[in-house]
Amino acid sequence: MKFALIIPDGVADEPQPSLGGKTPLQAAHIPNMDEIARRGLVGRANNVPESLPSGSDVGTMSLFGYDPLVYHTGRAPLEAAAQGISLGPNDWAIRCNFVTVADNRMKSFTAGQLPNDVGQQLIEALQRSACGDAHWKYFAGVSYRNLLIYRGRGEPSPFAADTNTTPPHDITDQVIDPYLPSGTGSELLRELMTRSRDVLASVELNRVRGDNAATQTWLWGQGKAPALKPFMERFGVRGAVITAVDLLRGIGRLLGWQVIEVPGATGYLDTDYAAKGRYAVAELQRPDIDFIVVHVEATDEASHEGHADAKVAALERIDADIVAPIHDYLHSQGDYRILISPDHPTFLRTKTHSHGYVPFAICGSGVNSAGMPTYDEAVAAESRLCFEKGCDLMPYFMRRSS
Repeated sequence: MKFALIIPDGVADEPQPSLGGKTPLQAAHIPNMDEIARRGLVGRANNVPESLPSGSDVGTMSLFGYDPLVYHTGRAPLEAAAQGISLGPNDWAIRCNFVTVADNRMKSFTAGQLPNDVGQQLIEALQRSACGDAHWKYFAGVSYRNLLIYRGRGEPSPFAADTNTTPPHDITDQVIDPYLPSGTGSELLRELMTRSRDVLASVELNRVRGDNAATQTWLWGQGKAPALKPFMERFGVRGAVITAVDLLRGIGRLLGWQVIEVPGATGYLDTDYAAKGRYAVAELQRPDIDFIVVHVEATDEASHEGHADAKVAALERIDADIVAPIHDYLHSQGDYRILISPDHPTFLRTKTHSHGYVPFAICGSGVNSAGMPTYDEAVAAESRLCFEKGCDLMPYFMRRSS
């Protein structure tokens, strides 16, 4: 049997006045997702425990069937795995964003969608400066998303469970002071962030970007290497993941999945949706792949920017260019199951990730139709199918036989 999971990141939302009182899922034209709902089941799951920060690191770990209260150590270690950066027992990985702060407010958590070549130069400058040394190693990622690794050398760890940091995308347009690192080791992170300002200002390629220039680093998402049991050992299927986001690549590698790179996949609203659909079908045709995961960041990005119309447009592209070809192929080949689910809600109103239930839809072999009319939050809320622990959804999806 073949399996597919499609993740429209952060798509769950509230009714929007600009959409006539509908959520983006209700307002969008998504006939293929609605068809999956009609053929099978709609329910809801809580992927992010209240005690953990809401984000894709926690939400997708739960969605993949791993209890984040047991396995989650932080976001940055997952992204380190994506880049092939090994972490020793005394090492810490920390997410290093380039951001634009103006008038002490978070003007842009992407530094105006920083070009890769600028980001590379900034990382090199940081490593050469007083910010980098035998302990602190900077690694370039994609655009504004980068990593800082603390290499422990036997001395006591500088961080602990009470080290608290905040994702910059959660504080757009807000004064940054209340959200600076706190707790054990926070003074080290604050000092590195402060030092970075002069370093970034000294790089000509960044400075000429004017109001879009990166003004400093923002450090967050710290953690040590997690220990995840391979997906094949847990569920008996061989997987692959398609994503433009290092976080998902990292989880995929840690689970033993193949990570499929798709040209034109940007992790933003301009991503090549159709290419993701084509590559997913091609992977499903391979005899050594049983399960394909397709993650799309665009819906989440639209929420962070507060653009309801863009969220609807991205959702419609996911439906037409990804869900349709994957479901059509699976349905034509024999036994299959397909699951549509976001990882967490991202509200347009707040422009941030949120806790709470997300709707999912399942159809395929061994899944009897419950007569649900559409795939959206309201229909899911009326369903009896509910997972308080979101990590229980994947075993249900994989093992359901009636």
